[in-house]
Amino acid sequence: MSNTIQTTEISGEMKRAYLNYAMSVIVSRALPDVRDGLKPVHRRILYAMHKLGLTTSTRFSKSAKVVGEVLGKYHPHGDSSVYEAIARMAQDFTMRYPLIKGQGNFGSIDGDPPAAMRYTEVKMAKVAEEMMMDIDKETVPWIDNFDGTLKEPVYLTAKLPNLLLMGAEGIAVGMATKIPPHNLEEVVDAICAMIEKAKLHKTEGIKTETKLTDDVKIPALSAARNLTFDITLDELMEFIKGPDFPTYGAIYGTSEIRLAYATGKGKLMVRAKVVDEEIDKETPGRQARMAIIVKQLPYQVNKANLVEKIAHLVTDKKIVGISDLRDESDRDGIRIVIELKRDASYKKALNNLYKYTELQTSFPINMVALADGIPHTFSLQGILEHYLRHRVEIITKRSEFELAQAKARAHILEGYLIALDNIDEVIQVIKKAANEPEAKVKLMKKFGFSDLQAQAILELQLRRLTGLERSKIEDELTMLKETIAYLEGLLKDVFKVLKVIKNEILYLKEKYGDGRKTQIFKARPGEITDEQLIENKEVIVVMTKEGYIKQVVRETFRVQNRGGKGVAGMETKDTDNVYQISTAMAHDYILFYTNQGRVFQTRVWEVPLGSRISKGKAMVNLLTLRPDEKVTSFLTYTASSDLAKSFVLMCTKKGTVKKTKFTDFANIRTNGIIAIKLDADDELLWVKISHGSNYLMLISSHGKAIILNETEIRSTGRSSRGVRGMNLESTDEVSAADVFAQAEFKKNLFVVGERGVGKKTSLSLF
Repeated sequence: MSNTIQTTEISGEMKRAYLNYAMSVIVSRALPDVRDGLKPVHRRILYAMHKLGLTTSTRFSKSAKVVGEVLGKYHPHGDSSVYEAIARMAQDFTMRYPLIKGQGNFGSIDGDPPAAMRYTEVKMAKVAEEMMMDIDKETVPWIDNFDGTLKEPVYLTAKLPNLLLMGAEGIAVGMATKIPPHNLEEVVDAICAMIEKAKLHKTEGIKTETKLTDDVKIPALSAARNLTFDITLDELMEFIKGPDFPTYGAIYGTSEIRLAYATGKGKLMVRAKVVDEEIDKETPGRQARMAIIVKQLPYQVNKANLVEKIAHLVTDKKIVGISDLRDESDRDGIRIVIELKRDASYKKALNNLYKYTELQTSFPINMVALADGIPHTFSLQGILEHYLRHRVEIITKRSEFELAQAKARAHILEGYLIALDNIDEVIQVIKKAANEPEAKVKLMKKFGFSDLQAQAILELQLRRLTGLERSKIEDELTMLKETIAYLEGLLKDVFKVLKVIKNEILYLKEKYGDGRKTQIFKARPGEITDEQLIENKEVIVVMTKEGYIKQVVRETFRVQNRGGKGVAGMETKDTDNVYQISTAMAHDYILFYTNQGRVFQTRVWEVPLGSRISKGKAMVNLLTLRPDEKVTSFLTYTASSDLAKSFVLMCTKKGTVKKTKFTDFANIRTNGIIAIKLDADDELLWVKISHGSNYLMLISSHGKAIILNETEIRSTGRSSRGVRGMNLESTDEVSAADVFAQAEFKKNLFVVGERGVGKKTSLSLF
């Protein structure tokens, strides 16, 4: 032992010591790894249970045994912290999908502590086994445990996207994390959508077909570093609606959810689920009264503390109108009964409960996790991308391990077949050898066996020399060669690996998936929405051919007599003219269809309001149009309209017609969706709403016309091309289209040409 004493500044030593402590807390205790979503204590608990064999198919084991195993081998900290972590992993009101199956008292939503570890028993839940899958196939790196006597995994294989499913919470030094749990089915659907949008970003580096070398053992893994996922946050949120808490409840404000997913930070409003109930209505001599029944609580709210808080507020007269309060919760679920006085206002009492108690809470989101040992704040896309790259790494390493085993086994089987072909000579060589080493050398020399093959032949049982056994060996070798070919192909193509990942998580969705528990509401309660601020009055929407649009209040135009000359309805450029006009209510929805076959949706009130003679605003200010893209038609409809059985009829410049269910356009992203697939030289020009039994009339620029029975047009999906509606000459194109009912065949068709020549013809002649 050295007796040297080094002099140092105490301030510098304190800085170094505190920095070491801070980094230890950040990296080794408080923050989860983005790959498996686990903090070190949780990872060590699961690995210790895995080594103890405490799977779902085995019996329960005392919690104290697991705690001792974790403390003695992997986690040299207090036993209480380890047992608390075990208890939390077994609580169905804490974990969206509990990782541990417990037997005994593991605490309650009332804040009751778990029973002592000597009384409770645990084993791994099925979901936890998926976290450990393939860990023994050289898929993860290993490090020494605290005393260097054992190895422990740096992270788990995590077949499930655990960080999002279970969430995480921890306080480090100078940073903290709080990630909410999510629904398995939604997360899996989002991952599948990402896989479908995966692209390989080409660089100067390694290509997917690179040969296996010492530097690059797995081409697919190398290619995974260049993977990109062409998917937006809005597209992901079509699948992941928001957090999904195990205690149900409701989240208000999708804009706050989106902000949290985009930045990794946010705050969500969460409310309990309450219903009104009339009580004492059947009790003789008692007058019926209203009661507030609490059936679901916000996440991490202590029920006993909530009831106590309400009681104190009533006593302090902060909340008035409550006559009785009791907790009737049982094994069937939560039920807190808040009886109101006969003259109490239900809405006022409920609003005060939301205001002063944890029936309404704010859930802070701070999605901090470790990536390669460094803390980062992740967006939703970032977490999913890291999970996918992690799974690519696991699948490729697993495949490499299985490939090596398959090749080794095939090598031995090939030796068996050679030995069986020369069985008499092999037996003679073995009989004449003085000992086993000499026999091995002679076999290798005479038949060209490898050391592995020669040893396997010496250990071969006599019963395997029969013809039946030979057939089994040949069958096994054939299967191994197929496996080897499959694995080699997999290791060379990252997209095949992604397909494996997709199939595996879809299986997990089918096996463990369940419905959403937490409801999501678009707006915060009590907030004034745009719809409430805008009067729902009748307006006229006017669009020009060059893409200018406006809405005008209907009262702007007054009724005139037959001889009146009218008033100007819109000022246009010399080269422009009014293209479409329609009446609508301000709260209606409006669908804009473009010449490139896309459709956008807004509300009518979002269309710029203009005066009678104004020219309106350019459509590019309202919609995210591409270059050379313009709106050619629009439809308006009311949200309350019964359009479930209606169709949208479309017609292109080249005479293609298409019929699509109106409901296919119910959910449209802000950047639009495909309405029809078009040829390069074609454009979508006309769109009409129909009820399925109307007639569609097309008129070409050469003066030809055709009437189509809508019932003969098959309904197709949004991304289809449609069918030929009118055969046109190379210089001809459709110039007009309209929809009419069968009863209108008695009416006349009035056609006006480009130079003002008009013609009236009975529709019945067509």
